[in-house]
Amino acid sequence: MGSWTATHPRTLTPVPLNPASADWIPWMPSPPLVPDEGFIDTAHLKRMTLGDEALQREVLTLFVRQSTDLVARLANFPADMAAIAHTLKGSARGIGAFPAASSAERLERCADRRSANDAISELKEALSGTVRAIDDLLSVPRKN
Repeated sequence: MGSWTATHPRTLTPVPLNPASADWIPWMPSPPLVPDEGFIDTAHLKRMTLGDEALQREVLTLFVRQSTDLVARLANFPADMAAIAHTLKGSARGIGAFPAASSAERLERCADRRSANDAISELKEALSGTVRAIDDLLSVPRKN
């Protein structure tokens, strides 16, 4: 496969790459699509709450309460498991808890009980870390 060069505003012509060039181009890993700051991307949280510290504390507290309730409902493999996982995914993304959101998305896509059981375990682990991170954030005194 080659790269493309514009020869005319609406026409692209393939330009072959030199196969030997791969020998001298150093490999470099791509940056993550989401910053890896641990369980919560605090920069994302600040953007979503417009920097309002009281609002950050409120949404984090609500997330802990909601996620605890929803995970308890998952224990019985309810018929609405995918909807519960979808709710958790959206809530986690909203506060910047991207590892928990990814785990919830995997659960949302599960097709059978065995894979769902594994995904629930993974989600519980991710949420446990997220709740610990939230506890740490909430234990920091508020700025006035």
